Amino acid sequence: MAIAGCVPALMLLANADEHANPVLGLVGFGLAIVAAAFILGWIGEAAELDLSGGLAVGILALVAILPEYVVSIYFSFAAGSDPAMVEYATANLTGANRIVQGFGWPIVALIAYFSVKAVRARKAGNKKEFGIQLESDTRADVGFLILGSLVMLVVPAVGSMHLLVGVALVVVYCVYLWRISGSSREEPELEGTAAYVGALPKWGRRIFILSMLVVSATVIFLSAHPFGDSLIEAGKSLNIDEYILVQWLAPVASEAPEFTLAFLFAARGKEAAALAILISSKLNQWTLLAGSMPIAYVIGGGENAALPVDSRGAEELWLTTAQTLLGVAILLTLRWGITPSILMLGLFLVSVYPDEYFRNILGVVHIVLAGVYFYVNRHLIKPTLRAPFSKPKV
Repeated sequence: MAIAGCVPALMLLANADEHANPVLGLVGFGLAIVAAAFILGWIGEAAELDLSGGLAVGILALVAILPEYVVSIYFSFAAGSDPAMVEYATANLTGANRIVQGFGWPIVALIAYFSVKAVRARKAGNKKEFGIQLESDTRADVGFLILGSLVMLVVPAVGSMHLLVGVALVVVYCVYLWRISGSSREEPELEGTAAYVGALPKWGRRIFILSMLVVSATVIFLSAHPFGDSLIEAGKSLNIDEYILVQWLAPVASEAPEFTLAFLFAARGKEAAALAILISSKLNQWTLLAGSMPIAYVIGGGENAALPVDSRGAEELWLTTAQTLLGVAILLTLRWGITPSILMLGLFLVSVYPDEYFRNILGVVHIVLAGVYFYVNRHLIKPTLRAPFSKPKV
């Protein structure tokens, strides 16, 4: 079914000379990206059987955000030769990051809280306060998110994303890969489609995974350009703000498989693993994805070695950075409960309101709340900042 979902996009590409309806293109290419993303998610899980070490987890997380990565890089690359694309370059990045943290993290906790297992425990008289307890090694991820946020604070302040900022973020991600390369992990517990792939004979599985990787990656790369153009043209034809479509619709499509996996894990009592998946996704997007954008802009012919950021982009990046800092301030305890989930979800829902003054005020609200959490958990700041450079537990 997923492979079949890629066919309409291939048909549209075969008839590229004809002027297709932008809404039809949006649906066709969007469906292909969602379908290919599901394929990547399934084979990525199954591939863990043939890979070892924490580095494999980082690489698989990178594969999972490939759809998001390709779409964002397309807009950044196109902005190098077409100034009209500049405003869309940061839209996809900010939307993807805010959805993962503002929607994904809280929903995982809420699903776990209302799961059958949790409800039965409360009915049995277990009055223990609910909270998702993360593994101690997750502290390094939180530390990397803080480092990435400190780098990103420069962008809205100067009104551009310089090539040096991009390089710094990519370096942060490379250090992250180095850090987790020594981490150990348990044998993966595969479920659903991934379990069927994992049950194949060893070499049959590897050939199948490699083949599907090539197919899905090819579909995503071929669909990224027309999908981005269809988003903009569909917005114009439907009288919908194109920026809104790029910021929210594209990330929802590409994040669907990852959210599905995380929410299923949470429903099955694996809420810590579910939250860890989305934290890793956030880290990948906030470092490697963001850092690659100015690099793509320069390769695309951009001038001054800096991706321009207009006033709206600066506001969105400011709000996204503030949201990130609030999230990591809460995660300093490595515990994620219902109260922060409701807080984060509520702030995310109101942040969708498209008003310049409101976005700036909301960013300040996030920073003030982050300051409160940082102060309360101040004894955990130093160990968290040291964690990215400490030896991982084996």
